[in-house]
Amino acid sequence: MMGSEKSEAIEVAELLLTADIYNRSEKLTEDDLPPGIRKHYFDQATKSVKRPIYVNSSDVQKIYGIENIKSVIKSMPFVDLEEFGSQLKLTVFEMGAKWFANQDTQERMKSNPTLAYFFENYDSIKVSYADAKKLNCPLRADREWIEAKIKELCIDVKEAEDLLRLVQIKAPEDIRDSLDELVLNDEQKAEIEKTAKAIAYRSYLKEVALYEIGKLLFIGPPGTGKTSTARAISRWLCLPIIEVKLSMITSQYLGETSKNIDKAFDLAKKLSPCALFIDEFDFVARTRTSEDHGAIKRAVNTLLKAIDEISLVEHGVLLIAATNHPQLLDYAAWRRFDKVLNFPLPDAEMRRCILDKVLFRIDADVDTYELAELTDGYSGSDLRLIIREAVLDALLEDRKKLTQNDLLKSIEDFGRRISDYKRSIAV
Repeated sequence: MMGSEKSEAIEVAELLLTADIYNRSEKLTEDDLPPGIRKHYFDQATKSVKRPIYVNSSDVQKIYGIENIKSVIKSMPFVDLEEFGSQLKLTVFEMGAKWFANQDTQERMKSNPTLAYFFENYDSIKVSYADAKKLNCPLRADREWIEAKIKELCIDVKEAEDLLRLVQIKAPEDIRDSLDELVLNDEQKAEIEKTAKAIAYRSYLKEVALYEIGKLLFIGPPGTGKTSTARAISRWLCLPIIEVKLSMITSQYLGETSKNIDKAFDLAKKLSPCALFIDEFDFVARTRTSEDHGAIKRAVNTLLKAIDEISLVEHGVLLIAATNHPQLLDYAAWRRFDKVLNFPLPDAEMRRCILDKVLFRIDADVDTYELAELTDGYSGSDLRLIIREAVLDALLEDRKKLTQNDLLKSIEDFGRRISDYKRSIAV
Protein backbone atom coordinates (compact mmCIF):
# COMPACT_ATOMS: atom_id res chain seq x y z
CA MET A 1 0.00 0.00 0.00
CA MET A 2 1.35 3.43 -0.98
CA GLY A 3 1.97 5.99 1.77
CA SER A 4 -1.01 8.19 0.84
CA GLU A 5 -3.32 5.19 0.49
CA LYS A 6 -2.22 3.85 3.87
CA SER A 7 -2.87 7.24 5.48
CA GLU A 8 -6.32 7.37 3.92
CA ALA A 9 -7.05 3.80 5.05
CA ILE A 10 -6.14 4.80 8.61
CA GLU A 11 -8.52 7.75 8.42
CA VAL A 12 -11.36 5.52 7.18
CA ALA A 13 -10.68 3.05 9.98
CA GLU A 14 -10.58 5.88 12.54
CA LEU A 15 -14.01 7.14 11.49
CA LEU A 16 -15.58 3.67 11.43
CA LEU A 17 -14.12 2.67 14.79
CA THR A 18 -15.09 6.00 16.37
CA ALA A 19 -18.67 5.67 15.11
CA ASP A 20 -18.95 2.04 16.26
CA ILE A 21 -17.50 2.69 19.75
CA TYR A 22 -19.61 5.83 20.22
CA ASN A 23 -22.77 4.00 19.12
CA ARG A 24 -22.19 1.13 21.55
CA SER A 25 -21.18 3.05 24.68
CA GLU A 26 -23.74 5.24 26.44
CA LYS A 27 -20.95 6.46 28.75
CA LEU A 28 -19.48 8.46 25.89
CA THR A 29 -20.85 11.91 25.04
CA GLU A 30 -20.34 14.43 22.24
CA ASP A 31 -17.39 15.80 24.20
CA ASP A 32 -15.61 12.49 23.49
CA LEU A 33 -15.77 12.97 19.73
CA PRO A 34 -12.94 14.86 18.01
CA PRO A 35 -14.21 18.20 16.64
CA GLY A 36 -13.84 17.24 12.97
CA ILE A 37 -16.13 14.22 13.33
CA ARG A 38 -18.46 15.89 15.84
CA LYS A 39 -19.00 18.99 13.71
CA HIS A 40 -19.86 16.86 10.68
CA TYR A 41 -22.55 14.88 12.49
CA PHE A 42 -23.84 17.74 14.67
CA ASP A 43 -27.63 18.10 14.61
CA GLN A 44 -28.77 21.74 14.87
CA ALA A 45 -32.27 20.86 16.09
CA THR A 46 -31.15 18.83 19.12
CA LYS A 47 -27.73 20.51 19.53
CA SER A 48 -26.19 17.06 19.79
CA VAL A 49 -24.74 14.14 17.83
CA LYS A 50 -27.52 11.59 17.65
CA ARG A 51 -26.92 7.87 17.86
CA PRO A 52 -26.41 5.82 15.83
CA ILE A 53 -23.76 7.46 13.67
CA TYR A 54 -23.80 6.03 10.13
CA VAL A 55 -20.77 6.35 7.87
CA ASN A 56 -21.26 6.88 4.13
CA SER A 57 -18.62 7.48 1.48
CA SER A 58 -19.78 11.13 1.34
CA ASP A 59 -19.05 11.47 5.08
CA VAL A 60 -15.49 10.22 4.53
CA GLN A 61 -15.06 12.66 1.65
CA LYS A 62 -16.33 15.67 3.64
CA ILE A 63 -14.37 14.91 6.84
CA TYR A 64 -11.07 13.76 5.32
CA GLY A 65 -11.25 14.79 1.66
CA ILE A 66 -10.92 11.16 0.45
CA GLU A 67 -12.44 10.80 -3.03
CA ASN A 68 -11.84 7.23 -4.23
CA ILE A 69 -13.17 5.24 -1.30
CA LYS A 70 -13.34 1.93 -3.19
CA SER A 71 -9.62 2.02 -3.93
CA VAL A 72 -8.79 2.81 -0.30
CA ILE A 73 -10.77 -0.04 1.27
CA LYS A 74 -9.44 -2.74 -1.10
CA SER A 75 -6.73 -3.53 1.45
CA MET A 76 -9.19 -3.48 4.36
CA PRO A 77 -10.97 -6.87 4.51
CA PHE A 78 -12.89 -5.80 7.62
CA VAL A 79 -14.69 -2.96 5.77
CA ASP A 80 -17.73 -3.41 3.54
CA LEU A 81 -19.18 -0.80 1.18
CA GLU A 82 -22.85 -1.19 0.31
CA GLU A 83 -23.46 -0.32 -3.31
CA PHE A 84 -26.93 1.03 -2.50
CA GLY A 85 -26.61 4.07 -0.25
CA SER A 86 -22.77 3.90 -0.20
CA GLN A 87 -22.77 2.99 3.51
CA LEU A 88 -19.51 1.76 5.03
CA LYS A 89 -19.53 -0.87 7.76
CA LEU A 90 -17.04 -2.74 9.90
CA THR A 91 -17.73 -6.38 9.14
CA VAL A 92 -15.47 -7.64 11.95
CA PHE A 93 -14.91 -5.00 14.63
CA GLU A 94 -12.10 -6.84 16.41
CA MET A 95 -10.16 -7.27 13.16
CA GLY A 96 -10.51 -3.57 12.40
CA ALA A 97 -9.42 -2.60 15.93
CA LYS A 98 -6.36 -4.86 15.76
CA TRP A 99 -5.39 -3.56 12.31
CA PHE A 100 -5.71 0.04 13.52
CA ALA A 101 -3.67 -0.67 16.66
CA ASN A 102 -0.84 -2.15 14.56
CA GLN A 103 -0.49 1.04 12.51
CA ASP A 104 1.32 4.16 13.69
CA THR A 105 -1.87 5.55 15.26
CA GLN A 106 -1.13 6.37 18.90
CA GLU A 107 -1.14 10.12 18.22
CA ARG A 108 -4.60 9.78 16.67
CA MET A 109 -5.78 7.88 19.74
CA LYS A 110 -4.41 10.60 22.02
CA SER A 111 -6.44 13.25 20.18
CA ASN A 112 -9.61 11.14 19.96
CA PRO A 113 -11.16 10.37 23.38
CA THR A 114 -13.56 7.82 21.90
CA LEU A 115 -10.66 5.76 20.56
CA ALA A 116 -8.65 6.31 23.75
CA TYR A 117 -11.63 5.02 25.76
CA PHE A 118 -11.51 1.71 23.89
CA PHE A 119 -7.73 1.31 23.39
CA GLU A 120 -6.72 2.39 26.91
CA ASN A 121 -6.65 -1.24 28.08
CA TYR A 122 -6.01 -2.82 24.71
CA ASP A 123 -2.84 -4.84 24.14
CA SER A 124 -0.49 -2.62 26.24
CA ILE A 125 -1.15 0.50 24.15
CA LYS A 126 0.02 3.59 26.04
CA VAL A 127 -2.94 5.89 25.74
CA SER A 128 -5.07 7.54 28.43
CA TYR A 129 -8.76 8.33 28.01
CA ALA A 130 -8.57 11.02 30.74
CA ASP A 131 -5.61 12.72 29.05
CA ALA A 132 -7.26 12.58 25.61
CA LYS A 133 -10.43 14.13 27.01
CA LYS A 134 -8.47 17.00 28.59
CA LEU A 135 -6.93 17.84 25.20
CA ASN A 136 -10.24 17.65 23.33
CA CYS A 137 -12.34 20.81 23.09
CA PRO A 138 -15.92 20.10 24.25
CA LEU A 139 -19.07 20.44 22.16
CA ARG A 140 -19.89 23.86 23.67
CA ALA A 141 -16.72 25.27 22.09
CA ASP A 142 -17.86 24.44 18.55
CA ARG A 143 -19.07 27.26 16.32
CA GLU A 144 -22.04 25.09 15.28
CA TRP A 145 -23.22 24.64 18.89
CA ILE A 146 -22.86 28.36 19.60
CA GLU A 147 -24.89 29.30 16.51
CA ALA A 148 -27.60 26.76 17.40
CA LYS A 149 -27.76 28.09 20.96
CA ILE A 150 -28.10 31.70 19.81
CA LYS A 151 -30.86 30.65 17.41
CA GLU A 152 -32.65 28.95 20.28
CA LEU A 153 -32.30 31.99 22.55
CA CYS A 154 -33.67 34.45 20.00
CA ILE A 155 -37.40 34.27 19.39
CA ASP A 156 -37.20 36.02 16.01
CA VAL A 157 -34.60 37.15 13.47
CA LYS A 158 -34.79 40.79 14.55
CA GLU A 159 -34.03 39.87 18.15
CA ALA A 160 -30.99 37.89 16.99
CA GLU A 161 -29.78 40.78 14.84
CA ASP A 162 -30.22 43.25 17.71
CA LEU A 163 -28.32 40.96 20.09
CA LEU A 164 -25.43 40.39 17.69
CA ARG A 165 -25.12 44.13 17.11
CA LEU A 166 -24.35 44.56 20.79
CA VAL A 167 -21.67 41.87 21.04
CA GLN A 168 -19.19 39.81 19.06
CA ILE A 169 -19.18 36.08 19.74
CA LYS A 170 -16.13 34.03 18.79
CA ALA A 171 -15.67 30.27 18.99
CA PRO A 172 -12.21 29.11 20.14
CA GLU A 173 -11.50 27.82 16.61
CA ASP A 174 -12.02 31.36 15.24
CA ILE A 175 -9.41 32.93 17.52
CA ARG A 176 -5.96 33.49 16.00
CA ASP A 177 -4.29 34.65 19.21
CA SER A 178 -2.42 31.92 21.08
CA LEU A 179 -0.83 32.06 24.52
CA ASP A 180 2.28 30.42 23.05
CA GLU A 181 2.75 33.35 20.70
CA LEU A 182 2.29 36.06 23.34
CA VAL A 183 5.05 37.43 25.56
CA LEU A 184 3.64 37.50 29.10
CA ASN A 185 5.28 38.28 32.42
CA ASP A 186 5.35 35.84 35.35
CA GLU A 187 2.41 37.47 37.14
CA GLN A 188 0.22 37.26 34.05
CA LYS A 189 1.16 33.60 33.46
CA ALA A 190 0.46 32.70 37.09
CA GLU A 191 -2.98 34.32 37.01
CA ILE A 192 -3.92 32.49 33.80
CA GLU A 193 -2.89 29.19 35.44
CA LYS A 194 -5.04 30.01 38.48
CA THR A 195 -8.00 30.71 36.21
CA ALA A 196 -7.57 27.33 34.50
CA LYS A 197 -7.48 25.61 37.89
CA ALA A 198 -10.58 27.49 39.04
CA ILE A 199 -12.48 26.21 36.00
CA ALA A 200 -11.22 22.65 36.51
CA TYR A 201 -12.21 22.72 40.20
CA ARG A 202 -15.48 24.65 39.94
CA SER A 203 -17.41 21.98 41.88
CA TYR A 204 -14.92 22.07 44.75
CA LEU A 205 -14.94 25.88 44.90
CA LYS A 206 -18.75 25.77 45.02
CA GLU A 207 -18.60 23.27 47.88
CA VAL A 208 -16.37 25.57 49.94
CA ALA A 209 -18.45 28.63 48.96
CA LEU A 210 -15.64 30.56 47.20
CA TYR A 211 -17.64 32.36 44.54
CA GLU A 212 -15.70 35.59 44.04
CA ILE A 213 -13.18 34.11 41.61
CA GLY A 214 -12.68 34.69 37.91
CA LYS A 215 -13.16 38.44 37.56
CA LEU A 216 -10.05 39.98 36.02
CA LEU A 217 -9.29 43.60 35.17
CA PHE A 218 -6.57 44.22 32.57
CA ILE A 219 -5.04 47.71 32.69
CA GLY A 220 -2.33 49.28 30.56
CA PRO A 221 -1.56 51.44 27.52
CA PRO A 222 -2.99 50.61 24.08
CA GLY A 223 -1.25 47.84 22.16
CA THR A 224 0.15 46.00 25.19
CA GLY A 225 -1.80 42.79 24.62
CA LYS A 226 -4.92 43.09 26.78
CA THR A 227 -7.39 42.06 24.08
CA SER A 228 -5.04 39.46 22.57
CA THR A 229 -4.52 37.88 25.99
CA ALA A 230 -8.25 37.71 26.72
CA ARG A 231 -8.86 35.99 23.39
CA ALA A 232 -5.88 33.66 23.81
CA ILE A 233 -7.14 32.61 27.25
CA SER A 234 -10.51 31.82 25.70
CA ARG A 235 -8.88 29.69 23.01
CA TRP A 236 -6.60 27.90 25.50
CA LEU A 237 -9.51 27.07 27.82
CA CYS A 238 -11.78 26.07 24.89
CA LEU A 239 -14.34 28.72 25.88
CA PRO A 240 -16.42 30.78 23.46
CA ILE A 241 -15.80 34.47 24.09
CA ILE A 242 -18.42 37.22 24.09
CA GLU A 243 -16.77 40.57 23.36
CA VAL A 244 -18.51 43.74 24.44
CA LYS A 245 -17.36 47.27 23.65
CA LEU A 246 -19.18 49.51 26.08
CA SER A 247 -19.22 52.31 23.52
CA MET A 248 -21.27 50.01 21.25
CA ILE A 249 -23.95 49.17 23.83
CA THR A 250 -24.34 52.74 25.06
CA SER A 251 -27.53 53.80 23.35
CA GLN A 252 -28.42 57.30 22.20
CA TYR A 253 -31.49 56.64 24.34
CA LEU A 254 -29.68 56.45 27.69
CA GLY A 255 -32.45 54.35 29.25
CA GLU A 256 -31.63 51.57 26.75
CA THR A 257 -28.01 51.36 27.91
CA SER A 258 -28.92 49.59 31.16
CA LYS A 259 -31.06 47.12 29.21
CA ASN A 260 -28.21 46.43 26.80
CA ILE A 261 -25.81 45.75 29.67
CA ASP A 262 -28.27 43.28 31.18
CA LYS A 263 -28.70 41.57 27.79
CA ALA A 264 -24.95 41.05 27.41
CA PHE A 265 -24.59 39.51 30.87
CA ASP A 266 -27.71 37.35 30.43
CA LEU A 267 -26.32 36.04 27.15
CA ALA A 268 -23.05 35.09 28.86
CA LYS A 269 -24.93 33.08 31.49
CA LYS A 270 -26.94 31.28 28.81
CA LEU A 271 -23.84 30.45 26.71
CA SER A 272 -21.94 29.28 29.79
CA PRO A 273 -19.26 28.10 30.13
CA CYS A 274 -17.76 31.07 28.32
CA ALA A 275 -15.61 34.16 28.69
CA LEU A 276 -17.17 37.63 28.76
CA PHE A 277 -14.71 40.30 27.69
CA ILE A 278 -15.67 43.94 28.33
CA ASP A 279 -13.44 46.34 26.44
CA GLU A 280 -13.31 50.11 26.99
CA PHE A 281 -14.41 49.42 30.56
CA ASP A 282 -13.83 53.04 31.54
CA PHE A 283 -16.43 54.21 29.00
CA VAL A 284 -19.28 53.74 31.48
CA ALA A 285 -17.59 52.74 34.74
CA ARG A 286 -15.74 56.01 35.00
CA THR A 287 -15.22 58.26 38.00
CA ARG A 288 -18.70 59.43 38.89
CA THR A 289 -19.08 63.15 39.53
CA SER A 290 -21.98 65.24 40.63
CA GLU A 291 -22.32 66.57 37.09
CA ASP A 292 -23.02 63.11 35.64
CA HIS A 293 -26.35 62.64 33.92
CA GLY A 294 -28.80 60.57 36.00
CA ALA A 295 -29.24 57.99 33.22
CA ILE A 296 -25.49 57.46 33.02
CA LYS A 297 -25.36 56.92 36.77
CA ARG A 298 -28.08 54.30 36.42
CA ALA A 299 -26.11 52.61 33.62
CA VAL A 300 -22.99 52.57 35.80
CA ASN A 301 -24.93 51.05 38.67
CA THR A 302 -26.45 48.46 36.33
CA LEU A 303 -22.98 47.47 35.14
CA LEU A 304 -21.58 47.19 38.66
CA LYS A 305 -24.58 45.18 39.81
CA ALA A 306 -24.27 42.84 36.81
CA ILE A 307 -20.60 42.25 37.68
CA ASP A 308 -21.60 41.47 41.28
CA GLU A 309 -24.20 38.96 40.15
CA ILE A 310 -22.06 36.92 37.77
CA SER A 311 -19.61 34.26 38.90
CA LEU A 312 -17.16 31.86 37.28
CA VAL A 313 -17.87 29.31 40.01
CA GLU A 314 -21.65 29.62 40.01
CA HIS A 315 -22.43 30.54 36.39
CA GLY A 316 -19.35 29.34 34.48
CA VAL A 317 -18.58 32.83 33.14
CA LEU A 318 -15.01 34.11 33.19
CA LEU A 319 -15.25 37.91 33.28
CA ILE A 320 -12.39 39.97 31.87
CA ALA A 321 -12.55 43.75 31.59
CA ALA A 322 -9.91 45.95 29.99
CA THR A 323 -9.14 49.65 30.07
CA ASN A 324 -6.44 51.95 28.73
CA HIS A 325 -7.43 54.54 31.33
CA PRO A 326 -7.48 52.99 34.81
CA GLN A 327 -7.29 56.46 36.40
CA LEU A 328 -10.88 57.07 35.26
CA LEU A 329 -12.22 54.18 37.33
CA ASP A 330 -13.46 54.79 40.84
CA TYR A 331 -13.09 52.47 43.81
CA ALA A 332 -16.55 51.00 43.32
CA ALA A 333 -15.42 49.64 39.93
CA TRP A 334 -11.97 48.47 41.09
CA ARG A 335 -13.21 46.43 44.03
CA ARG A 336 -15.50 44.30 41.82
CA PHE A 337 -12.45 42.44 40.48
CA ASP A 338 -10.53 39.81 42.41
CA LYS A 339 -7.39 40.46 40.36
CA VAL A 340 -6.03 43.51 38.54
CA LEU A 341 -3.34 42.63 35.99
CA ASN A 342 -1.05 45.36 34.70
CA PHE A 343 0.01 45.28 31.03
CA PRO A 344 2.88 47.77 30.90
CA LEU A 345 4.87 48.75 27.85
CA PRO A 346 7.44 45.99 27.28
CA ASP A 347 11.01 46.40 28.49
CA ALA A 348 14.01 45.69 26.21
CA GLU A 349 14.02 41.94 26.93
CA MET A 350 10.28 41.61 26.32
CA ARG A 351 10.59 43.65 23.11
CA ARG A 352 13.30 41.28 21.89
CA CYS A 353 11.10 38.28 22.69
CA ILE A 354 8.15 39.84 20.85
CA LEU A 355 10.32 40.53 17.80
CA ASP A 356 11.64 36.95 17.85
CA LYS A 357 8.14 35.47 18.05
CA VAL A 358 6.73 37.63 15.25
CA LEU A 359 9.76 37.00 13.03
CA PHE A 360 9.73 33.24 13.71
CA ARG A 361 7.87 32.38 10.50
CA ILE A 362 9.72 34.94 8.40
CA ASP A 363 13.05 34.45 6.65
CA ALA A 364 14.97 37.22 8.40
CA ASP A 365 18.67 37.86 9.02
CA VAL A 366 18.35 40.44 11.78
CA ASP A 367 19.75 41.36 15.19
CA THR A 368 16.72 41.62 17.49
CA TYR A 369 18.90 42.81 20.39
CA GLU A 370 19.75 45.98 18.47
CA LEU A 371 16.15 46.41 17.31
CA ALA A 372 14.89 46.06 20.88
CA GLU A 373 17.28 48.77 22.10
CA LEU A 374 16.07 51.14 19.37
CA THR A 375 12.36 50.71 20.21
CA ASP A 376 12.16 51.97 23.79
CA GLY A 377 8.59 52.99 24.60
CA TYR A 378 7.08 50.88 21.79
CA SER A 379 4.17 48.53 22.47
CA GLY A 380 3.87 44.97 21.18
CA SER A 381 1.34 46.23 18.66
CA ASP A 382 3.87 48.85 17.44
CA LEU A 383 6.54 46.18 16.95
CA ARG A 384 4.17 44.00 14.91
CA LEU A 385 3.29 47.00 12.76
CA ILE A 386 6.99 47.73 12.15
CA ILE A 387 7.59 44.14 10.99
CA ARG A 388 4.48 44.21 8.81
CA GLU A 389 5.66 47.36 7.04
CA ALA A 390 9.14 45.89 6.56
CA VAL A 391 7.64 42.77 4.97
CA LEU A 392 5.46 44.82 2.62
CA ASP A 393 8.37 47.08 1.64
CA ALA A 394 10.49 44.00 0.85
CA LEU A 395 7.69 42.54 -1.27
CA LEU A 396 7.71 45.73 -3.36
CA GLU A 397 11.17 44.54 -4.42
CA ASP A 398 9.91 40.94 -4.78
CA ARG A 399 11.93 39.87 -1.74
CA LYS A 400 10.73 37.51 0.98
CA LYS A 401 13.88 37.73 3.10
CA LEU A 402 14.24 40.59 5.56
CA THR A 403 17.52 42.27 6.40
CA GLN A 404 18.53 44.40 9.37
CA ASN A 405 18.32 47.50 7.15
CA ASP A 406 14.70 46.67 6.32
CA LEU A 407 13.78 46.72 10.00
CA LEU A 408 15.88 49.80 10.77
CA LYS A 409 14.19 51.71 7.97
CA SER A 410 10.77 50.58 9.18
CA ILE A 411 11.59 51.75 12.73
CA GLU A 412 12.73 55.11 11.37
CA ASP A 413 9.54 55.51 9.31
CA PHE A 414 7.39 54.56 12.28
CA GLY A 415 9.20 57.03 14.54
CA ARG A 416 8.70 59.80 11.98
CA ARG A 417 4.98 58.99 11.78
CA ILE A 418 4.63 59.17 15.59
CA SER A 419 6.44 62.53 15.63
CA ASP A 420 4.14 63.91 12.92
CA TYR A 421 1.10 62.72 14.91
CA LYS A 422 2.32 64.37 18.13
CA ARG A 423 2.95 67.64 16.30
CA SER A 424 -0.52 67.56 14.73
CA ILE A 425 -2.36 67.12 18.06
CA ALA A 426 -0.21 69.81 19.69
CA VAL A 427 -1.36 72.41 17.19
